[in-house]
Formats: sequence, C-alpha cells, structure tokens
Amino acid sequence: MRIKNIFLLIALLYSGLIFGQEDIPEKLDIPKEEIAEGVIIECIEIVYDALITDRPDATEASSTVGKGVFQIETGGLYESFKDNTITSEAYTFNTTLLRYGILDNIELRIGWDFVEGVTTINGNRLDNVTSGLSPLLLGVKIDISEEKNGMPEIALIGHVFPIFSAGQDYRPETTAVDFRFAFSHTLSEKSSIAYNLGGQWGNDSPEAAAIYTVAYGYSFTDRFGMYAELYGDLPEDSTANHYWDAGFTYLVSNDLQLDAYFGTSITKGQDLLLGLGASFRIPTK
Repeated sequence: MRIKNIFLLIALLYSGLIFGQEDIPEKLDIPKEEIAEGVIIECIEIVYDALITDRPDATEASSTVGKGVFQIETGGLYESFKDNTITSEAYTFNTTLLRYGILDNIELRIGWDFVEGVTTINGNRLDNVTSGLSPLLLGVKIDISEEKNGMPEIALIGHVFPIFSAGQDYRPETTAVDFRFAFSHTLSEKSSIAYNLGGQWGNDSPEAAAIYTVAYGYSFTDRFGMYAELYGDLPEDSTANHYWDAGFTYLVSNDLQLDAYFGTSITKGQDLLLGLGASFRIPTK
C-alpha cells in the first residue's frame, strides 16, 4: 500500500514577471478581491510516495525506487544453528543494499555484507573465528507492469555475485547468479500480499535451485505495520530448504523506515534468526 503526503510550496512572484494581474483569477482560480495588488501566490503540489523497501523480509518489492532516487537499506542480523554438540553462529554487522533509479522503471543495485562466524563445541568456543566480506551483489530491477484489473504489479530482478569481491573466509568456488520475478497484490486498504518466483545458481555448487517467497503485510496505522513470510529453495539434487520469518516496520517519515524481525527454519538449517535495520531515501533530483 502506498501512502501519499502532499506538501504545498508557496512562491511569491511580483506581477508582470510571469503573468499580468488580469490573468491571476483564471490561472490560479482565486477571486481577484483575494489577491493583493502586484503579488501572485502560486501553489505547486508535490507528491511523494511513502518509502517502499526490499527489507526486512526475503521477498523483494515489485517496484523500483524511481528515477533520480538513491535508497540505502541496511541493518544487522544474528543466526544460529545447533547440530548435536556443535553450535554455529553468524553475526552480519551490515546487510547494506544500495539502490539507484536510472530511469522511472529501472534501478541499479549494489550490496555487500560483513559477516563473522563463531563455532562452539560442547560449550567451548573455538578460536578460529571466521570473518570478512561476503560476495558483492551487483544487480538490476526492472518494472514490468502495474497492478491493474486483478493482475499483480510485476518486476524482474537479477543479481550476480563475483568471487573476487569476497573475503578469504567467505570466498566461494563458483560465481553465484540469481533472478526472480516479484509480484504484489493489494488485498485491502490495510493489507497486501507479495511473492517472488525465480532461480539461483549458488556459491559452492553449480547446482540450480528454484527459489520462492510469499509474504503477507498488514498496516495497523499509516506508520506501523507487520508482515509474516514463508520462503525457501528447492535444489535440483539435494533436500529443499524452507524458512519462515515475521517482523514489524515503523515509518518514521516518508523517507525513513525502521524494522525488526525474527524467524527460524521449518527444515533443518537454522534455529534462530534475529535482525534490526533501517532504510533511507535520498532524492537526488
């Protein structure tokens, strides 16, 4: 759901610079008796959409940021998984995604995460802590169609993750690539559903996997909302992975959103997911 705020910019211009005084009522639809002699008051309506982000859920939004808009989406998260006596923990100190609109319907995307991994065996923490940058995300999102006549809003998203961009501890054997179609439907004034379908060729294996996400969002107020989500992947030759998460968002202003979320896996692979984040929009036009 998009929320619109309207700001009125009032410009005071002396008569004769743009219009003659006789033109004022026709151009501004203001009675002559309400216009001070020699002064024109022109009201310009500027409309800004409320912030739409690709975080905190795994479901990517079906819209781009818009031409000339620079958007920063960042945060941190904690993940843990216990297998018998071995506990693996991962701390991602930033999950930064930079989005820039080069056209009204096309955006460029760059993302980079810094991760620290810790392993504990029988309650004893190992000294060999892994840390470093994960592979750089380079991508593009393209708007395909708007929501109309029961058809969803649709966008196409593609990413590549170059090997050379990763730290030694997180450098994969093969370059990862993914793509997805992002869809969204407005269910009511306060609720919506979004889902992604696509494929990926992952880091340490050339094996292809189908990927899916589906998320339900609900707005309690114009600023405070929540979501619940299912997502996962289905590799060609190995077991499928399924996860769920849920969270809350708070729109501080039209250009700043805060979020918090939690989750876990349905299949084996993740015991706990916790995260916090913020998104900022910076118009450059």
